[in-house]
Amino acid sequence: MLRWRLGYLALSLFCAGTIAFALYLEKTQFLSPCPLCIFQRVAFISFGLLSFCAAAIPMPRMSRFWPIVLTIVGLAGAGVAARHVAIQYFIDPSKLPSCGPGLNYLMETQPWLQVFKGVLTGHGECGVIDWSLFGLSLPVIALIGFSGLIAATWAIRGWQAKA
Repeated sequence: MLRWRLGYLALSLFCAGTIAFALYLEKTQFLSPCPLCIFQRVAFISFGLLSFCAAAIPMPRMSRFWPIVLTIVGLAGAGVAARHVAIQYFIDPSKLPSCGPGLNYLMETQPWLQVFKGVLTGHGECGVIDWSLFGLSLPVIALIGFSGLIAATWAIRGWQAKA
């Protein structure tokens, strides 16, 4: 029982580290997050909080619930990251709308579903690659991270089944 609880805790710590690194880049490297980056952060935070709850609430009935919920959140985050990768690498920047108003302004003036749809279409700022590691932009790294989180979730589920 302890093994899978530590696994969920490790996933939670990974997500916390991801957010800490994003804040580090924002505050020290002065990289402003675009709306798609903010949605990816929300997905990492949600995944981290849910995996922490999975580690903290060891109820036998919940053992089937956590992997499904975490997979849904991970797929949502991976979908946003994949869209961001597509905007950065496969869409001509001249075909993207210019940088619009900030996400805070959009949330205050429009219904959230319209904001979500508008953000996923992308803006000029979403197509810019400000930072990379080994030639991979942050959305590519996030996509790899979400994929790894989903795979690790099901590996932990396998540990639970054996316990």
